Amino acid sequence: MILALVSLLGLVVGSFLNVAIYRLPRGESVVYPGSHCPACGAPLGPEELIPLVSFLVQGGRCRHCGAPISRRYPVVELVSAAAFAACYLRFGLSAALPFNLVFLALLITVSATDLEHRIIPNAAVATAFVLGGALLLATRPLDPAAAGWGVLALGGFTLAVHLLRPDGLGLGDVKLAAAMGLFLGWHLGLVALFLSMFLGALVGVGLVVTRRKTFRDYLAFGPFLAAGSVLTLFFGPQLLALVAGG
Repeated sequence: MILALVSLLGLVVGSFLNVAIYRLPRGESVVYPGSHCPACGAPLGPEELIPLVSFLVQGGRCRHCGAPISRRYPVVELVSAAAFAACYLRFGLSAALPFNLVFLALLITVSATDLEHRIIPNAAVATAFVLGGALLLATRPLDPAAAGWGVLALGGFTLAVHLLRPDGLGLGDVKLAAAMGLFLGWHLGLVALFLSMFLGALVGVGLVVTRRKTFRDYLAFGPFLAAGSVLTLFFGPQLLALVAGG
């Protein structure tokens, strides 16, 4: 029952994240105006806002103008539900659960915005910092000192890389890396950062070898930071032992 409720919460949160993914890169409020069709601007009623169900019932189209609804909407909702369920299975009803749910919501948001718009919204990262910081101080899911050092270590390292190669690593990536330090702590945060760089290099080289991209083409790094963070969040001790040589 709890797993079902957490999964349902993930669907609802995923629906809100879709709003943020669409509006934040455009500089729009996520609160006002209410949900509407991006194509015709028609306001959406409650029956059109049921996560996943509305998309399926309407055949993936706006019922007002017939314009296709982006497949990103059901994908984000399903990914959010799966991520929330996995987080509950991993951490149970502990102080770490809400703390890490906020982190997962941030990672899903920035991955989608970076892929679609080549931007990591400041508002998304700032909101995660505020919520995560409040939960950190209130419930202590991890050592606040480790989180503070994580922000400094990951934020400082990526900022140095940005200053050396601003075309290779954006300031949005720097801010996201700092958030990774807050939620993972400095030790697991560094593992996540290393893993993200490895995955990014691996995929980048693969795309170049297959001639789908060149070394000069843009490659969104936010999703790789998110992937490294998720792997570390769920398998951190094992990865840390592997990096440490057993």
